[in-house]
Amino acid sequence: MRDFTHTIYKELLNTFINNGYIFITVEEYFSDNYNKNRPFIIMRHDVDRRPNNSLEMAQIENNMGIKSTYYFRTIYQTFKPNIIKEIASLGHEIGYHYESLAQKSGDYQEAIDDFEFNLNRLREIYPIRHIAMHGRPTSKWDSRDLWKQYDYKQYEIVSEPYFDIDFNRVFYATDAGRAWGDERINLRDKVDTIFNFNIKSTNDLIDMIKKGNLPKELMLNIHPEHWAKSTIEWYKILILRKSKNFIKKIVLNR
Repeated sequence: MRDFTHTIYKELLNTFINNGYIFITVEEYFSDNYNKNRPFIIMRHDVDRRPNNSLEMAQIENNMGIKSTYYFRTIYQTFKPNIIKEIASLGHEIGYHYESLAQKSGDYQEAIDDFEFNLNRLREIYPIRHIAMHGRPTSKWDSRDLWKQYDYKQYEIVSEPYFDIDFNRVFYATDAGRAWGDERINLRDKVDTIFNFNIKSTNDLIDMIKKGNLPKELMLNIHPEHWAKSTIEWYKILILRKSKNFIKKIVLNR
């Protein structure tokens, strides 16, 4: 079965469900509002581009009784209030996918001003309590470094997963770059962990679930822009992604 389609995504979700996992949002994890006696997945989505794809994925999950957390960037192409509201209306959580230090080229004062401004924009739509850094692999600035000088907790933010989740306990997997586990094109969307699983495809993940080889606590980070509902769309995304990944490899290995 072709990877990165809505068909295999539904199979992935059903496989988790059929093997006893429950899906929780980031808010539920930090509120302890979940059944701790069952294996769980903190379902996370980074909405980098193509917000319509995120809405389609949110609808798939809603139809399956699943709630997720969608972290939105605030660039023009992604910040679409009507889509954010519709995703939230389906029961999903909205978070802020910030990139302020990278956007402001390392100027900390401008970066914190940018963070505050865009946090307030999002809070006009949804009561944001959770944030997650957008990696911007072509920038030398890591936006997480903003918190070396400031404290996101002062903004009534509960969590930034890279700081507030123990990834030696919670296994983290991501499809960053539309390529599971390829660190040649993944500069920042990774964590320090004791886990060492070789996941190269969604089918690998499905097989591991069926064999009972995955931990009982997971955070799964799916980027909806990588996933297609039609063959034509799948090839369009593939061509675009290959071009971007080629550039990433040059930038990251220079």
